[in-house]
Amino acid sequence: MPPKKPTKYRNRRSAAPSHQTLAEKGKGRRRGEDDDITEVGDPDDWLNGKTMVKPEDQLNLTEAELKEEITRILTANNPHAPQNIVRYSFKENTYKQTAHVDQLAVHFTLDGNLLHKESDEARRQLARQGLAEAPPEEETAEDEIEKVEEVKADADEDGTSPEPKTGGAKKLTNQFNYSERASQTYNNPYRERGTATEPPPRATYSSNASQWEIFDAYQEDFERQERSKEKKLPGKKDESKTKKKLSSMDGQSDSIGYIEAAARIIERMINQNTFDDVCQDFKYYEDASDEYRDQEGTLLPLWKFAYDRSKKLAITALCWSPKYRDLFAVSHGSYDFMKQAKGMICFYTLKNPSFPEYTFPTDSGVMCIDIHAEHPYLIAAGFYDGSVGVFNVTEGKTSAQYMSTAKNGKHTDPVWQVRWQKDDLDNNLNFYSISSDGRVVQWTLVKNELHHHDVIRLSLAEAADEGPDGAKLATLSCGTTFDFHPQTDYMFLVGTEEGKVHKCSKAYSTQFLDTIDAHHMAVYKVTWNTFHPKIFITCSADWTVKIWDHAVKDPMFTFDLNSSVGDVAWAPYSSTVFAAVTADGKVFVYDLNINKYEPICEQSVVAKKKTKLTHISFNPYHPILIVGDDRGYVTSLKLSPNLRKMPKSANATFDRRAKGQAKKGAVVEITPEGEIAKMDKLLALVREPDTAKKN
Repeated sequence: MPPKKPTKYRNRRSAAPSHQTLAEKGKGRRRGEDDDITEVGDPDDWLNGKTMVKPEDQLNLTEAELKEEITRILTANNPHAPQNIVRYSFKENTYKQTAHVDQLAVHFTLDGNLLHKESDEARRQLARQGLAEAPPEEETAEDEIEKVEEVKADADEDGTSPEPKTGGAKKLTNQFNYSERASQTYNNPYRERGTATEPPPRATYSSNASQWEIFDAYQEDFERQERSKEKKLPGKKDESKTKKKLSSMDGQSDSIGYIEAAARIIERMINQNTFDDVCQDFKYYEDASDEYRDQEGTLLPLWKFAYDRSKKLAITALCWSPKYRDLFAVSHGSYDFMKQAKGMICFYTLKNPSFPEYTFPTDSGVMCIDIHAEHPYLIAAGFYDGSVGVFNVTEGKTSAQYMSTAKNGKHTDPVWQVRWQKDDLDNNLNFYSISSDGRVVQWTLVKNELHHHDVIRLSLAEAADEGPDGAKLATLSCGTTFDFHPQTDYMFLVGTEEGKVHKCSKAYSTQFLDTIDAHHMAVYKVTWNTFHPKIFITCSADWTVKIWDHAVKDPMFTFDLNSSVGDVAWAPYSSTVFAAVTADGKVFVYDLNINKYEPICEQSVVAKKKTKLTHISFNPYHPILIVGDDRGYVTSLKLSPNLRKMPKSANATFDRRAKGQAKKGAVVEITPEGEIAKMDKLLALVREPDTAKKN
């Protein structure tokens, strides 16, 4: 037989491709080639380790950054525990935030049924299973103690010590047995102060209201009245004594009133001597330099009014008395939300600048006041807490005669302006108020109460917001100022924080007659012209003062004062003169008949740079104006001849010779028709032709 060929075995490891793929190796082979050759892989593949591939988005860090140690501190606080839990406090009647928050987080709980093997219950279970004898259930620890005492007593009688029992002796159970087991615990929480307070006392009352009980109650009341009458009968002499005392008290009060009046007269005389130079300037001084100025004027500082108890409070409103030419009222409050304190209303007179005539301290800051035109002893006031009140000077009380509360519809935000109106059809006094809560409210004085009626709600023109349940929520605008038309009783203007001016009517409580996008920021004042029935003026925090025609939506005049304008006022003697105050402490006086572009007076009237001027007001009779600042001071200023028209007599005439506008000796009367014509002449230069034809 021919010898057998040696068997060749194929290496299985060569099946795994090293560098070439199976497809590449298959290309070099043909069918019929010798496949018996053993293939061995590259030995370098066994020696080389795995190569790490760097991702494309991996950061390139330096050695210093790689060696930097980042420390993380683990705390026991639960990051998901809420930190704003509030609970109701019965003591303070409000919700307060809790000081302690439970930080324990339970991950796993399991109620086990393990019993200690020496406990009675464990022995009973073992006895049921037949593993041990169950203890007698009736035998207790007291019985075992009695048995031990009996054994001791027997041993004492025999004189021998008892032998210990072995084998079947039963071990006494330990009544104080306990076991220590590891468990996850947490610190005891602090006592919750909000819920630890005692709730308010409550009592349950019940009774029956039957006919006989009502009859008995009337009988008891009748008997009590009879007994009180019997006690008063023998004391007729006492009644006469009390009447004499009351009459003497009335006489004393009258005498005190006379003494006070005399003291005021003497005080005014002393102040007139003290401020004699200021009084002479007020009466006779005229700035001679006006003749050399190009139609510009100056303001002469006169008196400075201040009260020690109200120096830190800002001047929030100024109002002249409609009856007494020298008397004006000042309200004190604070415009800063974080510095709210008490307020005050002070009455000053030009005859006594050293001390106020009347003072009315209040619990909340007074933001606005107004004196009644026909009853000058009544003062309406609005407060920062949203309430309104009426003070009576003749009563001699410092508290308000009428006051609104939460029950009778007070505002929920500060009241920015109040204004008296004519009596209603029932001859009841009434006034209006505007607040940041978007309401214009009419308040009527009926007996000893204030009745309110919402005249209009200042809704925004934008789409209403959607509530959580999909309901439409109407958003209200924040009202800041308003003014009623001097001739049309039902029409009034409203300024808002959004910079809009709404023309409203008392007859429509849900919609506006017209809306003007007046300013870019809050409107601080809107007021009608003293003479012209179609013209009004506005000032805003966007540094501008604008004059409007209520029939045109574009302003007639616009003046930029380079600072926030706090207040603006028309002059009572001319339809083209107005004054404004700014936050940088300056007073601006404009006369459109002289210069339509620049003020005829720009003067700083405060000593400190940070002092802001808040309000301004013209005296209706004298050529002076008063200015209030945010430090509690009121400064009176006299207008120079170029800033005013000098009234020559009580018939409101003035001489234009000082300005050179008429011939020598010519006297012109101030009439409403002439002032309206003067304003219309100015507006004709500004209006467009189409608008001028319509007017």
